[in-house]
Amino acid sequence: MQSCSFVLGGFDLAVTRFSGRKAPKYPGGVPNMPLDVMQEAYSHEVSSGGFWAGNDSFPHPAFYSYCYPTPESYKDQPVAPEQAFYSQELGEFLLRYEDVRNAPDPDHSLMEFLQSTYEAAPIPGIGTGNPSSVIFIAWKKNEIPVTF
Repeated sequence: MQSCSFVLGGFDLAVTRFSGRKAPKYPGGVPNMPLDVMQEAYSHEVSSGGFWAGNDSFPHPAFYSYCYPTPESYKDQPVAPEQAFYSQELGEFLLRYEDVRNAPDPDHSLMEFLQSTYEAAPIPGIGTGNPSSVIFIAWKKNEIPVTF
């Protein structure tokens, strides 16, 4: 199952894939978010990718990708392009918007990030097809803001 979401708490646009299998109970730790909301949101295995405008602790617009549950080895998986990195603080892979915008082929750079991080998620059976199609379509239609 796949859904596209606009997340008000983080003000981000995401596409999430669910495996259909139950996940371990989410432990919590999200500021200003009730624990029961997070436990419901992450009650099943997920792989998610999206765009986020940043915040005070990471003041850079960026594309992101994460999975839940997140095994310790996830952060060590190879992802592309070379500017992509794993944020220990956020627990997800990031690719700054600026790096995509300045890439010789921004479309390829974004798709490479979303595909490689999706493949890095060790959650079998998430689904078939292109996990990042919704985000990519928004990018191609210039629906993702280009100035901040």
